[in-house]
Amino acid sequence: MSTEVRTTPSPTRPVVGTREVTQWRVVVSEWVKLRSLRSTLWTLGAACVALVGLGVLIAYVRTTQTALDTGPGPGTSDPTATALAGVNFGQLAIGVLGVLVVTGEYSTGMIRATLTAVPRRLPVLWAKSAVFAVVTLAVSLVSVVAAFFGAQAILSGSDLQTTFGADGVARAVVGAALYLTVVGLLGMGLGWMLRSTAGAIAALFALLLVVPVVFGLLPASWNDTVGPYLPNNAGQAVMTVAGDGSLLPPWTGFAVFCGYAALALVAGAVRLVRRDA
Repeated sequence: MSTEVRTTPSPTRPVVGTREVTQWRVVVSEWVKLRSLRSTLWTLGAACVALVGLGVLIAYVRTTQTALDTGPGPGTSDPTATALAGVNFGQLAIGVLGVLVVTGEYSTGMIRATLTAVPRRLPVLWAKSAVFAVVTLAVSLVSVVAAFFGAQAILSGSDLQTTFGADGVARAVVGAALYLTVVGLLGMGLGWMLRSTAGAIAALFALLLVVPVVFGLLPASWNDTVGPYLPNNAGQAVMTVAGDGSLLPPWTGFAVFCGYAALALVAGAVRLVRRDA
């Protein structure tokens, strides 16, 4: 006597469709990662405090010293430069964030998952750069505008203020935000190149802070010839109203500075494509 064994067919599992990897989806993914990082909030917050706080503080000190007839105050008598005094400190925070956005993924190993999801690799670099640039530009622009108007409100008490419509002032204020954005992109490029947080931050600080000091110790003829083309000097030309002739023309200097950031990003892209994560 034979026994017939009946088998019940198992339900067919639905096939999960694979979604095409597009540049826009990579951008959205990078935006989610950027806003979910604690370092983003803290670092951008520190940059805002430096930009607004120092601009207002130095304006106040300048009016106090003027009232006491002890000189024009720290830094310079240019009211726009007084308001933008915090840029030299804010650039450090934004530059470090640009490095961390890249090297943080290498230190945690997340970069492997990212490149598995986007095997062509370069869309990741472009997406990170675009998202970071937009966020940094927005935050920097709001901060420098607030610093400018806050400082001018204080300086007006001693009749030392300027206006946003004065010659070169609007370009300098907006240029400060553009300069900070490119500093961040330069940090990102160094991060892609070196893949080390400490190494990329050290290289960034050397380019922006150490190299100008070293060239200042060289013969005047060397410094006068090469100095305007150094990253920090070239970039800050765009946010200078009362130049002393030692800097490049504003937009020429900014273009040179953008060239440094572009070279760093291109070198980082080459290493990203040719080397394993």
